[in-house]
Amino acid sequence: MTASPPAIHFEHITKTFGGVTALDDVSLTVLPGEVHCLAGENGCGKSTIIKIITGVYQPDAGAEMEIFGHKLSAITPTIARKLGIDVIWQDLALFPQMSVAENIAFEAVLGNVPRVVRHSKMRDKASEVLQRLGVNLDLEAPLHTLSVAERQIVAVGRALVGEAKLVFMDEPTASLTKSETDKLLNIVDKLSADGVAVVFVSHRLAEVLKISSRVTVLRDGKLVGVYGTEGMTQSRLTELMTGHTFDSVVAAQDRNDAPTVLEVKNLSRRGEFKNIDLTIRAGEIVGVTGLIGAGRTELGHALFGMSRPDSGEITINGAPVRFRSNRDAIACGVAYVSEDRLTLGLVQPQSIADNIVLPVLDKILDKLGLFSAAKKEKTVHAWINDLAVKIGHPDDPITTLSGGNQQRIVLAKWLATKPKLLILDSPTVGVDVGARAGIFEIVRKLASEGLAILMITDEIPEAYYNSDRVIHMSGGEFTGEYDPRTSTIHQIEEAVFA
Repeated sequence: MTASPPAIHFEHITKTFGGVTALDDVSLTVLPGEVHCLAGENGCGKSTIIKIITGVYQPDAGAEMEIFGHKLSAITPTIARKLGIDVIWQDLALFPQMSVAENIAFEAVLGNVPRVVRHSKMRDKASEVLQRLGVNLDLEAPLHTLSVAERQIVAVGRALVGEAKLVFMDEPTASLTKSETDKLLNIVDKLSADGVAVVFVSHRLAEVLKISSRVTVLRDGKLVGVYGTEGMTQSRLTELMTGHTFDSVVAAQDRNDAPTVLEVKNLSRRGEFKNIDLTIRAGEIVGVTGLIGAGRTELGHALFGMSRPDSGEITINGAPVRFRSNRDAIACGVAYVSEDRLTLGLVQPQSIADNIVLPVLDKILDKLGLFSAAKKEKTVHAWINDLAVKIGHPDDPITTLSGGNQQRIVLAKWLATKPKLLILDSPTVGVDVGARAGIFEIVRKLASEGLAILMITDEIPEAYYNSDRVIHMSGGEFTGEYDPRTSTIHQIEEAVFA
């Protein structure tokens, strides 16, 4: 018997865009039924090589490409799909108003030729593929009524109904809880057992080491190497990805003698959170962690005036406040970095500079009340330099930046308002490990300058190593408080995942 050919075997892959080399002589081999990780910081070339394999981009001359034994001189998206390759992008690219069955099977049933819709056939195909995955979803439910985890399953089902033999999964667990993540990883195991190869892209390195057998590491468009995950540690993988080592050290300090910036008493909002008591002092970082749905983001919204609590009190610097809108909160010195930076944190069509000055337009006027280009330029350059944002030009679109640098721009935007309290909601979602370290370095620097910080995160290590106090929130209530200097990360994890 002859061994099966690799699912993909690509060598000498180079891709340049103008004068920028995105990939430089990179190779990638994935075996049938293998769970393989593609690891690297944002901007290392992961998305570029996926788009080459799926025919979206064409590589530079000299590339050698083979898919399931077929040697190819060129690939188109149609060829890639016919050969069994599918991609589940982070945004899933599903249709929120269509049903589960329609999202899974519409292309397989209808194809590219107009024809009468056969809903029964769609339901049959969708049901068959969900049974294969060992999950049960309401086939008639509109997609927008499903959780993010369930939508991930629908995306996997759509790939399988098209008879995919190699599936790329781009950050599939970024918005999932631990239990939801475990269910998805079990589905990946099922795919692997059925002979489907999976290429897993994730910034959550614990998941990478748990689910994959090999990892290909890219850095700055170059291949660092291919490594077995047995015996690999997160710290070693981080070092391979970034070229640097990062030490996890508890940074908690005693801030009890500092003046109180935020005081919350018995704050409640029906169906979201209740009986919240919270104090944050100048220079203190308070981490709030828990599972998705615990009410953390809803509490952040109330503290920023985006929703109104039903009862309770909020005090800023000793003065009681009632926010009718987020404009009131900003005027009182509160800033909020949303977990969804692409939709709520940034204005995508606008430039880097415009995004920075958006909340402070009234502060960049001249004596006549007219817009001052000089004040704008001074403000923009000051924050870009202070936060070490890597950009081409301030007038470039915000979309030209990596996730980590976009997040720095969101921080710059709100820090320009000179806040007293900064609310960070999941500040590292979609940000790679190297950029995360840089963001937390900035956060700790801001705290050292006296800024009070409320950090909401479902990444327990982030809360543990970067907060002065960690609060566990569950079912809309605060259920426990931990001092990282006297508690272990294991104690917090046990409470959160109990």
